Order: sequence, then structure tokens, then C-alpha cells
Amino acid sequence: MSNFWKSARRWLPGVLVSLAAVAAILYFVDLKELASALQKADWRFLAAAVCVSTVWIFVRGAVWRALLQNRASYWRVFLTVCEGYLLNNFFPFRLGEVGRAFLISRKSEVGFMEALSTIVIERVLDLAYSAAVLLLGVSFLVQAAGAETVAYLIGGVMLFGLAVLYLLARNRAWAAARFERLSQRWPALQRLGGQFLSSFFAGLEVLTDSRRFLGVLGLMTLNWSIAVLQFFLFIRAFFPDALWTWAVFGLGATAFGNAIPSLPGAAGTFEGAFAGALTLLTGKEAVALAAALTSHLAGYLINGVLGVYAFSTEGETLMGVYRQLRRQQERV
Repeated sequence: MSNFWKSARRWLPGVLVSLAAVAAILYFVDLKELASALQKADWRFLAAAVCVSTVWIFVRGAVWRALLQNRASYWRVFLTVCEGYLLNNFFPFRLGEVGRAFLISRKSEVGFMEALSTIVIERVLDLAYSAAVLLLGVSFLVQAAGAETVAYLIGGVMLFGLAVLYLLARNRAWAAARFERLSQRWPALQRLGGQFLSSFFAGLEVLTDSRRFLGVLGLMTLNWSIAVLQFFLFIRAFFPDALWTWAVFGLGATAFGNAIPSLPGAAGTFEGAFAGALTLLTGKEAVALAAALTSHLAGYLINGVLGVYAFSTEGETLMGVYRQLRRQQERV
């Protein structure tokens, strides 16, 4: 029982947040209106949105490969991205991110901690872009003025975090010496941590190469531009008079919604953030939820198909990788 409550402290907050979001949705939304909105959806725009969503994943593979400094083939990186997203859909704690680092370390010369450090950079950049996108959307929406402060705050924190990572990358020897000095009382921690930090700092090296990092920013900008188009197409399928600014605001709000603790696959929080943003713009709760549910379901299907293909191509299984990750965690 004590072990159960110890582990519950990790997963229970996410469960409660997702359940609260689902309860709020069920309370405020008329299910008959929701069904009607789904029936009236323009499937031409939905089909286009699915195609654009698939392109988004291919570009995301290029983003991560650039962060890995092209030390693995694009196809291996792309398959690993698909595997990671499938893991995120089924397991808590964003296990897919750790899974990505673990899997790419087995099929390339990139070490586990090196790969993990590039994922940290990717996540920091994503949050910085989401803050910028939300600010852009908020600039058109007087009603969402409160979100502007949040976007500035989170964007500032993410830029500060990126600056810290850059300084660590530029001063690896100093940071390693400080860690060695502070951990002298714990030889095991010093030995294990020293090995991890060495690999982790190596993965941050892309931040010190201005040419490579500008390339990463270019690909990331393209990736987020595709995401705006993807959101616009999903919204347009349900709102014939939709504006581009709706997609910008919805994407920014949803990105932040996905960042908070939740059930695997951002169940509940994705719908709450996306539908909440659209409801703020239109006042139509049921239609907004229909757009959010359809978008999320499409994401599940795309990640499922590509993820299963990636696992089968490489002779892996979802549960097999999960068990390997648990063993790796226990060893650490």
C-alpha cells in the first residue's frame, strides 16, 4: 500500500486534472449539439487536415535530426519519433520522450543522455514558440487579455532556460568541475552523474554552433507554421467563417494545455484547451468541442498507424519497449 501511494504522487495529479477537464466538458456541452456538429463537419477540410498533420510529423523528424547534429539517418530518426509519440499516447509521464532517447541510442552512435539533452532543447523551444504563438493570437483578442501575461511569463522562463542550457554548453568543463566538487561526499552519485553529465553536455553542443542552431530554428519555424495550417483546417471543417487568427490562438492555448499534467495522450486537457479557446472566440461550446475531439482523434490515429509501422519495421513491440525502459530506469 505504501508503494502504491508513493507512485500515486506521480500519476494522480495528471489523472485528477484530466478527469476535471472531462467533467467540465460534460457539464457545459450539450451532447446532442455535439453529435449534430460532428455530422455537419466538412470532411474535405478534415481530409486535408489529416494530410497536413502527417507532413508535420515528417518535418518534426527533420527538427530532431538537426538537433542530433545529423548523427543518425533521417529514416531512423523519423521512425523513433513515431515510436515516441505512440508511447506518449499509452503511457504516463511523457515516457515517449525518454523512450525516444533510449531507442535512438540503440540504433546510432548517439548516447542516451546526449539524445535526452536534445529532447530537452526541443521541448524548451516548443514552449517558447507556443508562448510566441499565443501572444500573436491574443493580440487580436481583447477577451483573452489574461492569457497575455501567462504567455509572457512562460515565454520568458523558457528563454531563460534556453540561455542556461547555452551557458552550460559553453562552460562544460566548469559545470563538470562544480558537480565533482559538490558530489565528493557521494562517490556513487559522482561516478554515475559524471558520466551522465558528460553525455548530456555533449548533446547541448548544437547550441554553440550558430549555423546549426539557425537551421534548427528554421525547421522549427516551418514545423509550427504547418501546425497553424493544420489547426486552421480542423477549425474550418466546423466553422465556415473561421479566421487564421483562430488557429493561431487555438494552437497556442492547446500547446500550453498539453504541457500540464494529464492522462496519457493529453486526454481531457487537449480538448479542454482547444475547445475552450474556440468557445471564447465563437460562444459555441458543442461545435468547438467537436473540432477538438476530431483533431485529437486524428492525432491518435496518425500516431497509432505510424507508430505501429515503426515498431513492426524494427522488430519491436510497444510493451517490449516499455519493459526495457522500466529495466533501464531500475538500473539507473
